[in-house]
Amino acid sequence: MSITGRIHSIETCGTVDGPGLRVVVFTQGCPLRCLYCHNPDCREISGGTEVTADEMVAEIQKYRSYIRPPGGVTLSGGEPLMQPEFVQEILRQCKALGIHTALDTSGYCPLAIARPVLEFVDLVLLDIKSFNPSIYTRVTSVSLQPTLDFAQYLSDCRKPAWIRFVVVPGLTDDPNNVAGLAQFVARLKNVERVEVIPFHKMGEYKWQQLGYDYQLSHTPTPTPECIQAIRAQFQQSTPALVL
Repeated sequence: MSITGRIHSIETCGTVDGPGLRVVVFTQGCPLRCLYCHNPDCREISGGTEVTADEMVAEIQKYRSYIRPPGGVTLSGGEPLMQPEFVQEILRQCKALGIHTALDTSGYCPLAIARPVLEFVDLVLLDIKSFNPSIYTRVTSVSLQPTLDFAQYLSDCRKPAWIRFVVVPGLTDDPNNVAGLAQFVARLKNVERVEVIPFHKMGEYKWQQLGYDYQLSHTPTPTPECIQAIRAQFQQSTPALVL
């Protein structure tokens, strides 16, 4: 019997969650409570739609004509590692079919749970919300250390990774915070790319519909000059990798 899990939605022509054109599967459930989350309806693992891994792989295969390498499939969320057996089985079957696999994760997961899943992952998209522990906890409501441990494990086993950092004015854009993260990333041996991503409020309406308190309503999106300055900080440590 195929393993069952819960998904939020599927994007069949993704262009920002990994290389090439991709099928992006957004899984249900997340242990973080990010202030700027654009999918707050993914929080509860009991939500979404129940499907089997076999059904998901059958759906993914419908799009094989345009997700040829470097394209493929990305498991996102929510936090995919909250459903490790389900996600692992989807990735295992996709790998067996020759489909490139990516995992979009916060890294907030015990390594013992993550390791079996990572065996079937070609690329990890690792979101590091902050390098300052107190800012990280303010942004996410959880501890930073598991994510740093996860990043170091990926480096130790040379698992290809893209690092993603969201710039939130007045919150994550502190130069010391950026410098600390840039120096940490520069020490990793597996990073292929660093993405500096401007904060946006496209998910704010979902917070309102769900009755959640969206604390960043009055936070502006970062200016192009702010983004360029932060990219320049990363480039000082990882000059060939920053986007």
